[in-house]
Amino acid sequence: MSAPELPRAVRLAMLGRLLAVQGSWNYETMLGNGIAFVLEPALARLPGGRGGDAYKAAMAREARYFNAHPYMAAFAAGALARAELELAPAERTERFRTALCGPLGSVGDQLVWAGWLPCCAALALFAFGLGAGPAVTVVLFLAVYNAGHIALCAWGLDAGWREGVRVASALAAPVLRSGPQRLAASSLIIGAAAVPLAAARLGRVAFCPNLWWAALFAAGAAAVAVLLVRARGRVEGWKLATGVLAAFLVWCAW
Repeated sequence: MSAPELPRAVRLAMLGRLLAVQGSWNYETMLGNGIAFVLEPALARLPGGRGGDAYKAAMAREARYFNAHPYMAAFAAGALARAELELAPAERTERFRTALCGPLGSVGDQLVWAGWLPCCAALALFAFGLGAGPAVTVVLFLAVYNAGHIALCAWGLDAGWREGVRVASALAAPVLRSGPQRLAASSLIIGAAAVPLAAARLGRVAFCPNLWWAALFAAGAAAVAVLLVRARGRVEGWKLATGVLAAFLVWCAW
């Protein structure tokens, strides 16, 4: 069954509120209050409006315990909004709400905290190593990181509303299934090139002749990182990183 219409103004209000979904985080309900806050513009469309019994019951239900990754909570917000507006049985909505917590938490941690965040940090460090000023470096990191954040929330909200209680199918999307591995690989490659460039610029390697030597080493480090990615776990990363750093210091001193 196709999703019913949800006015653009309501969607935008929910998207804006998703940026503050952690504003009322607490140990008792976790993101529960935040989810209710995000859903409120949609729940106001229930029969009777904001003063109606349906609205009050739905708000009380959605403010209960909910724990997931804050960015992935967009999927839950869209799906729960549709379930509430379609007047699904309360027991079914509560079971569905509980079932969402685990998948949205684990997928979000891998995609964002272990993938997107380190990748953006490595990109900003690489820009700094190439000569970007501190302010530009910070702005670049914030712009790229939050572009991904907002895009993920907007997509999740739309997918949740479109799929409803079948939102699990959206979690099988390639970006969520293989994205963490690809982002981790990108972080490794970009970081391998960024660290020696940034170190040379800061002057922390006292005997490094000039930036060109650091750039040459960065290219070599990136190539080694690619080989490490292709090794897929057969080589321990920390050992290789230690060896590469030692080689860089020896080379610069020599």
